[in-house]
Amino acid sequence: KFAVAFFGCEENDSFNQTVLDALYDKESTHENFVPYFTGKETLQLHVTTSYLHDGEERVGVIVVISDITELAELRDALKAMERIRRLNGQLEIRNKLLNETFGRFLSDEIVKQLLETPDGLALGGKKRNLTIMMSDLRGFTAMSERMPAQDLIFMLNHYLGEMTEVIQKNSGTIIEFIGDGILAIFGAPAPSRRHEEEAVCAAIQMQMRMEAINKWNEDHGYPKLEMGIGINTGEVIVGNIGSEKRTKYGVVGSNVNLCGRVESYTVGGEVLISPKTREGISMELGVCDERKVMPKGVDVPITLSCIDSIGEFSCRREEKPLAKLRKAVDVKFLRIEGKHIGNEFNPGKITEMSEDEAMLQSPVELQRFENLEIEAGGKLLCKVVSVSGTGCRIRFTSLSEGFDGWKKDNCIV
Repeated sequence: KFAVAFFGCEENDSFNQTVLDALYDKESTHENFVPYFTGKETLQLHVTTSYLHDGEERVGVIVVISDITELAELRDALKAMERIRRLNGQLEIRNKLLNETFGRFLSDEIVKQLLETPDGLALGGKKRNLTIMMSDLRGFTAMSERMPAQDLIFMLNHYLGEMTEVIQKNSGTIIEFIGDGILAIFGAPAPSRRHEEEAVCAAIQMQMRMEAINKWNEDHGYPKLEMGIGINTGEVIVGNIGSEKRTKYGVVGSNVNLCGRVESYTVGGEVLISPKTREGISMELGVCDERKVMPKGVDVPITLSCIDSIGEFSCRREEKPLAKLRKAVDVKFLRIEGKHIGNEFNPGKITEMSEDEAMLQSPVELQRFENLEIEAGGKLLCKVVSVSGTGCRIRFTSLSEGFDGWKKDNCIV
């Protein structure tokens, strides 16, 4: 009867074998965990078999069956959970490696989008209203020609590291480093209702951080750095730009170009913001100057605001007065338009000077924000910051290598 009931079902061979083991080995008890198919479902059984004795007479096989299906399912679930735990641990290690690796080349927000968004790597962009920041070191090109490459990169990496920390602390996303320049955005990939304020807070804190950077430079025998920052707000296209072989998270549009124009009007230590950026700020702003300009690409003049504080943060600097020279110093200079330096020298006289500014008189009519290259112990780069009846006030943007010697030769203390 047993054979008729059980042996015809191949699915239950493990169960049957446990019974047969008791027949083949009559002196032992046999125990197994086996699956058992009922015709509708598979149960998990604990089966114990032993040959039954009646005195010295062996009369048959006793089979003790316990249904442990629920326990087996629990066991399997625990095993699955343990496996999932191990896999999660491995995934966490891999994600940490990805974050640490990508994080050196991309901002935290971009890495997060790549890892967590299904279409994070897909080419394409979206129109977004956000705030763009551009910063640039004054006179870095001339500096790079005079410094050993290893020292230059060491100094630059320290500076960029400090700036990166400030930008990311204020929810900014660094798009790229352009030599000594930084292009960052606020309000993407993660949206923000305060992107204008976040950008200006970051800019003021970046200027505040320059004092510590220059102290570090001095300790290492490196030159003093000065940085200008331009900020603009508006609609841009932001997203993955490039090809299937090489892609970067980028931002394009006329408002990005305008941000670059805004930055070009700065001198070292300044933060200039566009009207659109100023409109979106409700925090208290310290406006130290306003400049009406006509940048390339705009139809009407715009007023840029020079900001030296926002809320609790301030980079306000004490303006050093110009000292009148005992004798005016004759100089000659070239005018710079964009990246093109003129080839005709113009005459001029320096009548007053401070550590980083001077008063220049010249028969040539100069415009505010015009860039000049003065022969003063080498190439002394300057920007005209104001024009008055007594001459042009110029700000030094890059000192020549022989500037100190030139001042000494001309009895300028």
